Amino acid sequence: MGLAEIQITGKLRNIFLSVLSRESIELLPETSASDVEEWDSLNQIKIILACEKKFKVKLKARDINNLENVGAFINLLIKINAKI
Repeated sequence: MGLAEIQITGKLRNIFLSVLSRESIELLPETSASDVEEWDSLNQIKIILACEKKFKVKLKARDINNLENVGAFINLLIKINAKI
């Protein structure tokens, strides 16, 4: 795991904890909504909005549609941050 991936994963973890109102969560690249009870469609939107705010990016609809698991979030944020 590279430094950018570690930093993004840490920030994502905090976002997930806040949005899902949990005290702890294990986020692995393969973790998806089906693995986390509170991760429903409404919380997916909240997670996306929180990511946009935290990382100061605007996610495109086509990118959002591909966010099937934590790894997809990490990869997208690394890709977007590389452009900034």
